[in-house]
Amino acid sequence: MAGTLAIDLGSTTTVVAYQPAGGPAEVLELAPYTCGSPAVVPSLLWLAQADSGQPLIGRQVLEAGLAEHPGPELHRDFKRRIGQGDIDGPEPDAPASLLAPEQAGALLLQRLWRQLPVELTPSRLVLTAPIDAYRGYRRWLTAVTASLAVPEIALVDEPTAAAIGAGLAPGSRVLVVDLGGGTIDLSLVALEGGEGRAAPIAQLLRFGGRDLQGSRQTLRTARVLGKAGLALGGRDIDHWIAAELCPEQAASASLLAAAERLKCALSDAPEALTLWTPAPGAAPRPLRLDRSGLARLLERRGLTATLDQLLETVLASARAAGIGLAELDAVLPVGGTSRLPTVQAWLRERCPGVPLRGERPIEAVALGALALTPGVTVKDVLSRGVSLRCWDQRSGRHRWHPLFVPGQAWPTERPLELVLAASRDGQHQLELVLGEPQDGERSEVVFVGGLPVLRRRPAGEAAVEAWPRQPEALPLDPAGSAGVDRLRLRFRIDPEGQLRLQAEDLLSGSVLPERSLGSVR
Repeated sequence: MAGTLAIDLGSTTTVVAYQPAGGPAEVLELAPYTCGSPAVVPSLLWLAQADSGQPLIGRQVLEAGLAEHPGPELHRDFKRRIGQGDIDGPEPDAPASLLAPEQAGALLLQRLWRQLPVELTPSRLVLTAPIDAYRGYRRWLTAVTASLAVPEIALVDEPTAAAIGAGLAPGSRVLVVDLGGGTIDLSLVALEGGEGRAAPIAQLLRFGGRDLQGSRQTLRTARVLGKAGLALGGRDIDHWIAAELCPEQAASASLLAAAERLKCALSDAPEALTLWTPAPGAAPRPLRLDRSGLARLLERRGLTATLDQLLETVLASARAAGIGLAELDAVLPVGGTSRLPTVQAWLRERCPGVPLRGERPIEAVALGALALTPGVTVKDVLSRGVSLRCWDQRSGRHRWHPLFVPGQAWPTERPLELVLAASRDGQHQLELVLGEPQDGERSEVVFVGGLPVLRRRPAGEAAVEAWPRQPEALPLDPAGSAGVDRLRLRFRIDPEGQLRLQAEDLLSGSVLPERSLGSVR
């Protein structure tokens, strides 16, 4: 079954999702590596020997009780260090059996690929990358995926994918609150796109089997308005719970696992109970915790104060860019720790009036990566934009309004909507004058020391060259009145590269048949 595979490699958990051609996206269960609901692969590797062919992956590490092993055989938290060191060898001064972060990440990705169901035949692989470490991460991903039998590989940045996966439209401003197992990251991002701007698309690393490493294309990411983070996460909360309930006990792997079970259960129930066996053959010991007790514990440990400090740092940066809390379109909690009731209550209290979009905090990034490359349809992008000449009532003259810009992916996912008014009383038709924006810079000749020098300088508003063949005018019956909104226009680009229009007369309520206005490029 052909389709698109998305892998969101996380510091604590990794999500693998698949979308068959023309079908819905779903998170994959890859036995014996995945666990939980939704299915995730714990980002854990156990490798007794560097050249061993049988590493333990994900759930296997947990079931073997090795997740808290202090030795060099356990590999975890390697994602945030990828791209910072040498891709070909272990970190300096590391034990011989310890893999470098890049090697551990590569081994995990390769094992996940080998574990895919035999009936799935991915024709595209979409991977996610953090904005901060993008360049080094891209180089690593290009090297790691070179041997995978997939003709097309694409890359998207994580905040954009998370927001798109939550259903947010291009142009939205969103506070992404990523609380994982080892880190807290708050990012206020403005999604690229919106009216007259190119929407976010994935960057191709390989297409049709060809390596695009040397191409000039770049990854169009979310614009980060403010960011702050801390190396504190869900595993630290597990330690706090263990110390609170069993202060006399050392934080063993089994005790921490019991604490984690309690923490996760409190995301769904007001009170939780689990059994913990202190030692082989010992009687199980019941451990209890309720939401109010966890809230008090997190308050004493300073989690709320830490979140306040991080949020203020992000908002201060955003205010410097002229963006306040009231201008946000959504708050997006990501990661398992964001499901804690204490964190949810903090988000609602600190961001009043801003919609909380936390329906799928675990899988939002992977599903968003698939949404940015829907199905397996290869999208093209416009090399030139398209603009519409509109009457500006305030200035009393025509202006060019951008419909689609260079870099806009097509076919378009949703139509671009404009409402136009008549420019004069008694107007019986509305002309559609389309044009192609030219380079925003121009050449000019200046004289330096008596010699002519050719230089380029910004030319202000970019010039637009009208199409040589213009579409037919739209009729107005009855005649329009100056400055009164009259037509609602919906523009889209179809799979054949045709600019198509549907028009609705706001006065009569009639809808004109959809028409093709011409070909874009």
